[in-house]
Amino acid sequence: MTIKTILFLAANPLDTTHLRLDQEFREIQVELERSKRREQFKLEQRWAVRLIDIRRAMLDFNPQIIHFAGHGGGEKGLAFEDESGYAKLIDGDTLASLFELFAGSLECIVLNGCYTQIQAEAIAQHIPYVVGMDKAIGDKAAIEFAAGFYSALGAGKSYEFAYKLGCTAINLSGIPENLTPKLHKKEGVKLDGIQTEQPAKNDDNFAVIRIWKEKLAFLQNEEAITANPAQKFELEQQIKECKQKIKELGG
Repeated sequence: MTIKTILFLAANPLDTTHLRLDQEFREIQVELERSKRREQFKLEQRWAVRLIDIRRAMLDFNPQIIHFAGHGGGEKGLAFEDESGYAKLIDGDTLASLFELFAGSLECIVLNGCYTQIQAEAIAQHIPYVVGMDKAIGDKAAIEFAAGFYSALGAGKSYEFAYKLGCTAINLSGIPENLTPKLHKKEGVKLDGIQTEQPAKNDDNFAVIRIWKEKLAFLQNEEAITANPAQKFELEQQIKECKQKIKELGG
């Protein structure tokens, strides 16, 4: 049995906005522990990360998956910490050159911070799957994405499916940020070219449809017991959206 190592890298420098990175880690840990394939994953963690800590962790753990939780600064880079605990921005090219050295084992990198798409694009030149954010993402949305993403991996789904479920998890939480995460693939990587499981045809769609149908049932129940006209109208709009989504997915 092949065990995949997930390296969780957290950085919340003293001069940046406080983030619930501990909650994000806990949600990932819980989703993996409750998953049917939990024995196939090992979760390692490093906090208050400096660039030197990444290098050391890469050598110590040789991970297949990296999850960065923290702040992004667009073209300026990701916010790691300096020796004093303050922000030190590391640009995408620098990170890409580091991860390129481990391209033989790295399969996926998630940059779960604001404005990380530029770094994701640079890293995706060497690593098969990289997730970045094309705009600011709220703390709650980032946590929901992480929970959805790793629950899918723990169920044996592919990286592409995990990405889609992460985005769906944001949407199901009522947060209008489900289009913020973007998946980048290394040139030449085929659809679901690297998988934790070989799914049967249409399995991925069926799982997403099931989630939308569960949401639809919940909304219809709420709509039936709601007397407030404004709330009822809002629920009717959400029900209509759910039905349309299910139709689009072929449900």
